[in-house]
Amino acid sequence: MMHLGWIYLLIASIMEMAWMISLKYLDFKAIKHIHWSIFFQNKTGIITLVPLIAYIIFGLGNVVFFSAATKTIALSTAFAVWLGVALVGTVLIDILYFKESYSLLQLLFMSMIIMGVVGLKALG
Repeated sequence: MMHLGWIYLLIASIMEMAWMISLKYLDFKAIKHIHWSIFFQNKTGIITLVPLIAYIIFGLGNVVFFSAATKTIALSTAFAVWLGVALVGTVLIDILYFKESYSLLQLLFMSMIIMGVVGLKALG
């Protein structure tokens, strides 16, 4: 059975990926130009704020779950696994959802990261 700390770490990694995606859509210029007097009269203002709200929620969730994971997993191991999972997940989202190009070398190096994450999990 998977230790609860590892589940928290996986959730933190997913939150980090979602946080990164919210950064991609965050537009401070558009937020600056929101007309607050008519904010609720059209959807534009609310839609403009969604990435900012996601940024805050996923950022806080990431910190909360990562912190919980480090209560039972060594900080260095937790950081390496969190970063590796978030990095590989973000690259996969870029490739599969955003249709970014990739090379076989990228896939090779991603597999090395995955092997490192699995090794740290096995030892930790």
